Amino acid sequence: MKKLLVTGSSGLIGSQVCTYFAQKGYQIHGIDNNQRAIFFGPQGDTRWNQENLIKMIPGFQHHEIDIRDRPGILNVVKMIRPDVIVHTAAQPSHDKAADIPFDDFDTNAVGTLNMLESARQFAPEAPFIHMSTNKVYGDAPNSIKLKELNTRWDFDDPLYENGIAETFTIDQSKHSLFGASKIASDIMVQEYGRYFNMLTCCLRGGCLTGPNHTGVKLHGFLSYLVKCNLEGQKYTVFGYKGKQVRDNIHSLDVARFMEAFINTPRKGEVYNLGGGKNNTCSILEAFSIVEKFSGKQQVYEYVDNNRQGDHICYYSDLNKIKRHYPAWDITISVEETIREIVNAWKKRI
Repeated sequence: MKKLLVTGSSGLIGSQVCTYFAQKGYQIHGIDNNQRAIFFGPQGDTRWNQENLIKMIPGFQHHEIDIRDRPGILNVVKMIRPDVIVHTAAQPSHDKAADIPFDDFDTNAVGTLNMLESARQFAPEAPFIHMSTNKVYGDAPNSIKLKELNTRWDFDDPLYENGIAETFTIDQSKHSLFGASKIASDIMVQEYGRYFNMLTCCLRGGCLTGPNHTGVKLHGFLSYLVKCNLEGQKYTVFGYKGKQVRDNIHSLDVARFMEAFINTPRKGEVYNLGGGKNNTCSILEAFSIVEKFSGKQQVYEYVDNNRQGDHICYYSDLNKIKRHYPAWDITISVEETIREIVNAWKKRI
């Protein structure tokens, strides 16, 4: 039986990967120390997801380790010697990173180095999949000519008709400290692929979402928006008239791409993994979709100041990923994704 090691196993993508590959016959090992509850308080707690994994996956083995614990990570990878490593653990918030710069960098950059070097020493043949972020592009996408529509912004340059490609600059822009620490990890994953000939890839995610997301104010756009709607809490829109656009990808489609990469891995690759142009929505449009499924009007306030380094419009150009893996595609629409999130929060609130 092949062994899969997942960091951040109680999070959105990590838990989806665990359940997906358990159904494919893998023995699942998860690394998670509920650091999200430390970063975001009780509302960020993911123990409920850990308990679900233990109940749902026969033989699931949970390892309570912080990825910053270098000896601990080296020991667990040496013990397991996994056939595949999926690294999703991270400090994920733009805004929080500015308050905890050491914790942010140590988690995102140093933690990733710990995982890479452990893999090189004890599982050098294992495909290593790293969840990066589109924030590695900083606010450079904001320099693209835009057009304002009734409910959204959109690119007004034919070069970006399909969105942002992997060749887009990651340099000379404002990223937030989170974006900077994720660039460090992204480049390191590429380097281990190119320098040590390891089977690595960086997935520069758009809006990763789904029903297992524990959305909080500082991270988890759609999930947190739905939670606010159902509880009647006021949601704060930061700038850009609420017309800022994101592409949204369901965690199941992320897991499906990982399977495609594992089956035909490459060395030091980078992919923009989002919902693409057809799976986009603005905040205003998200309000309407959520209201349709919840039956409740969205309560919100508008603040004219945007978040530093935030994108006005971003969606992933999926041409490269589809060229390399033509059998993979988006299978779950943004409307269906939001419907699932609404139903999941109804059960948890």
